[in-house]
Amino acid sequence: MLDKMSPNQRLIVAVLLSVVFFVGYTAIFPPEQPEVAEATKTASTVVLKDKAVAPTPTNSDLEAVAGHKIAAVEQNSNASTILTVTNKNFILKMDTLGRISSKELKEEKFRDKENNHAQLISALGTKPLYLRFMDEALNAEAASVAYVASVNEVNIDGTPKTVTLTQKLSSLTVFKKLTFYADGHYDVDISLSKDKRYFVYLGSRPHVNEKEQMMAAVGALVYTNDDIVTIIEDGDVDARQSFTDVGLIASFDQYTASIMYNLGKDRNIIIERDRDDNPVVYFDGMQNIKFNGYVGAKEFAVLESIDPILTNAVEYGWFTFASKPLFALLSWLYGIFGNWGWSIIALTAIVRLVLYPLTYKGMVSMQKMKDLAPKMKELKERYKGDPQRLNQATMDMYKKHGANPLGGCLPMLLQIPVFFAIYRVFLNAVELQGAPWILWINDLSRMDPYYVLPVLMGGSMFLQQRMTPNNFTDPMQEKVMKYLPIIFTFFFVTFPSGLVLYWFVNNLFSIAQQFIVNQQFKNAKDAQAAIKSKKEK
Repeated sequence: MLDKMSPNQRLIVAVLLSVVFFVGYTAIFPPEQPEVAEATKTASTVVLKDKAVAPTPTNSDLEAVAGHKIAAVEQNSNASTILTVTNKNFILKMDTLGRISSKELKEEKFRDKENNHAQLISALGTKPLYLRFMDEALNAEAASVAYVASVNEVNIDGTPKTVTLTQKLSSLTVFKKLTFYADGHYDVDISLSKDKRYFVYLGSRPHVNEKEQMMAAVGALVYTNDDIVTIIEDGDVDARQSFTDVGLIASFDQYTASIMYNLGKDRNIIIERDRDDNPVVYFDGMQNIKFNGYVGAKEFAVLESIDPILTNAVEYGWFTFASKPLFALLSWLYGIFGNWGWSIIALTAIVRLVLYPLTYKGMVSMQKMKDLAPKMKELKERYKGDPQRLNQATMDMYKKHGANPLGGCLPMLLQIPVFFAIYRVFLNAVELQGAPWILWINDLSRMDPYYVLPVLMGGSMFLQQRMTPNNFTDPMQEKVMKYLPIIFTFFFVTFPSGLVLYWFVNNLFSIAQQFIVNQQFKNAKDAQAAIKSKKEK
């Protein structure tokens, strides 16, 4: 099909594909946010003979575990709080059903545009540590009897605090022994007075600042101990899945996650779908079970300090192999500069230095191709109507002058995976959230509010294009290429300012390198002209 296209048509297709490849997918196909019904039910807790009775749970908690969709409806958002855990960075609450019903991040950088603190536990869907019995009669009773906490309030001032939640049912007693830590993780020890089959829920993913999020993946993640990461995005669940030998499970959005880990090699992890085809994650329990959990921001250093396995919850997609070392390098540079903006600039310089030999070779090749353009035109006139001889003569000429028609493309192709790897880093690094750079840039994870960086990026791309040699013979081709800086500026407007900063600085290095190459060729031509002039004299 391509061989039947005209050169103009092929060029237009190439331009469109490049735009789609760089930004089209994320700009045109943002992830669809599930619509959820407004809560129509309210719940209340009453006291009967000094015994608290928990509100009746809604469909999401009572759907049969095996083979049924789990409805994404509100689960007793008004259920009473029996435990409040406070820390300088967060407030965590647990309700009468023994679930983590709320976790609020108090750090300023997690505030939204309405100046509200980030709430990590969604009012809709399942909540962390919800325990559901396989026996429906027992489960119905458990849904009507409230847990009682050994204490109602604890403050974590650096020392871990342990609280026991107890639920006394007619045929057994449930104990949840929970130890909370200042860094946001917790230990869980669940024990039953007799053995009954039950399931523990991971909880629905956080829904934090969704209108401001870039097009990052959201949903559930399963990391198995053979270093395989499986991501099930919202809206993509079409059948039940199960996993064993799991290192951790997570329900996540762009910057935050609810994680459970150290579940045991033989633990059976199950992923069902709710009515919106979003993942619901739970696992089977035994009479006595211990594991660990974390609800909070996906800050790499924090996760690594808790348990290195948690760093696998930071998702980079296909480019993980390149994104992880690039983030490690960026973090190391941050340790030197103390500012993420300057660290990005330093990272760009290092990437350009590594790629310098290849980009230099490509620029030299393009300059040679430009110089050979008049001779190419002569060959086309000489062998007009004889494409075979034209091709042979062209190849001979390239070989004689050391030119490579693909030399200018290869360096760009090598930069594309680097660009996407860095793009994934900037897209998922919560460390950049609220990170200032200079003057008007006070959050490198968000778009430039005044569009200064995108305009500078577009201007630098235009200047680079003017300096770069080309051998266009068709005015239409040249006109299309001139519009590329405008197209890229338009798409980069909504990108994180950290990513735009990287691309702008990358363009500046390209301009400097292109200037050096152009000057070398100019000096060589001047020297040849001087020698020729002397010989003529």
